[in-house]
Order: sequence, then C-alpha cells, then structure tokens
Amino acid sequence: MQSKREVLNDLEATVDKLIDTHDRRREVWWPSDFFTGDAGDRETLRRHAKGIPQPARIGLVLSLITEEGLPHFHRILATGLGENSCWHRWNNLWTAEEDRHGVVLHDYCRESLILEPRSLDRLVFQYVQNGFNPDWEGDPYRIFVYTTLQERATQYSHANTGKLAGSHEPRLELILSRIASEEARHFAFYRQVFAEILKRDPNQALHSAARVMPNLQMPGAAMPDFARFADVGRRAGIYGPREYLKIIQDQIRFWKIESMTGLNDMGMKAQAEILGIPARIKRLAELAEKRTRPRTYSFDITFNREFTVPEPSHG
Repeated sequence: MQSKREVLNDLEATVDKLIDTHDRRREVWWPSDFFTGDAGDRETLRRHAKGIPQPARIGLVLSLITEEGLPHFHRILATGLGENSCWHRWNNLWTAEEDRHGVVLHDYCRESLILEPRSLDRLVFQYVQNGFNPDWEGDPYRIFVYTTLQERATQYSHANTGKLAGSHEPRLELILSRIASEEARHFAFYRQVFAEILKRDPNQALHSAARVMPNLQMPGAAMPDFARFADVGRRAGIYGPREYLKIIQDQIRFWKIESMTGLNDMGMKAQAEILGIPARIKRLAELAEKRTRPRTYSFDITFNREFTVPEPSHG
C-alpha cells in the first residue's frame, strides 16, 4: 500500500493541470481598485459606512481576522506538503491571492472608520500571536479536508456579511463579494484534490475526513472573545451550524461518500461516522436556536455601542 506522501506525489501531474486551470481563470484585481484616495471618495465612503448594522460590523471583524491567519496557513501547507513539488507552486499562488483579502479589508476599515483602530490592531496582534496549530497528527490528507471546508465557510461568511451591509454600503458588499468569489475558486481546487485522493486511497482518506469533518475549527477561534463574536454571526445569519450543515451535506454528495464500496473495516467505520455528521450538526443547530430570546452585545472594537440581535427564524 502506498504511503500518503506517495499518493500526493503521484497526484503532481493532476495538480499541475488544476493549478493551470485555476491560473487561467483568475480575475485579476487589486486592493487599490476600490479606493481613489481623494477626499471626496473618502467622505462618500464614510457617509455610507455609518449605516452599516452592528452585526455586519462584527461579521467584518470575523472576516478580517480569518484572513489574518494567512501566515499560519502558509506554514501549515509548506510543512505539511513539502516545498520541492507542485504543492510549493500552489502554496505560493494561493498565498499571493489570499494576501489581498486581508489588505483590502484593512484598507476599508481604515478608510471607513467603522471600527476602533487600536482595538482592531490589538485583536489582530493577539490572534496572530496565539497562532493556529490544529492537531492533525502529521496527516497531509487532513489539510485538504480542512481547507475544503474552511474555504467554503469563509465564502459563506464573506458573502453573507456583504449582503447584510450592502443596502447601506454597496462598496463593502462588492469587496466581500469579490473575496467570496475567490474563496469559491480555492474551495473548488481543494475539494477536487481530495476527490482525487479518495480515488487512490479511499480507506485512509475517509479516516482522515472523519477526524476533521465533525467539528470545523475556524481560524479565528484563537482570537480573544471569539465565542461572542461567533454568536453574533450565527444569530445574524452570517455563519453558524446551519451553514456548516449545508457545507457538510454538499461535500458528502460531491465526494460520493455514501455510495463508496469495497472499503475495509477502517474505511467502512469512517464512512458511517461521516454519514452521521449531518444529523448531529442539525441537532446542535436546533439546540442553539431554542435560546430564542434576543441578546444584547457591546464590543470595544465597535466603540462599545450596545446592540441587540434576535435568534434567527428557521422554518
């Protein structure tokens, strides 16, 4: 039986083609495209930004913090996949594309003045200092499961934050839509790579997936007060268990996990575990939604202004 490293090495020709396709389809854009730098543009931006709802501001914080995890993810891919192969080429390309996300969101926050600058700086610093070190036991397959799920989750989060802000501030919606579109392309790359791994090494691949899929740890989980930030996002319909349920169901269908046959005992056990995940996530979502009372929040980063967010309705 091939080792996981050997399976990844055998994938190089396929991955090169996926990278070439990704590169050809890339829509080139730069953070500077969204800001002219003149006083009139800045005044217009700030006037519109004043109307952004508080939950959307918190969603923007989560979006920005997620993107600030880039150094940790570059390290994880470099050390987990090696630097002398096609994976090195992908890691550099992916990092260059992702780097613009944090830059443009920082530029927006600075120009719009909708967040308290020192609190934002401190939050970013603390998050980067805390690091992101998932316990993947040196398993490279888990990298592709995680990145598939996480890229999709950030796509949802960016897009939903943009929609929430968009009626007041169309520029922020455009920025977040552009970022979400790029996250969707990264998601497509990672999930196709894992589909190829499943073809070549189904038992070990399913075992790896079963270790990651039940509970996706978002990059921002290492930031201070993450639980309250995330609760605002869940209640506001930006991202929560309901969105994660859709992501899991989508991957089970795309990877055709339910119909896989010829597995050994380890593979069949992992298959059963994965197929049981949606029901578990649904129960967790329903449990969270039983707390139907509105909740009031305030954060230093949004100038300690109190705001109330009701529990979302799911019919």
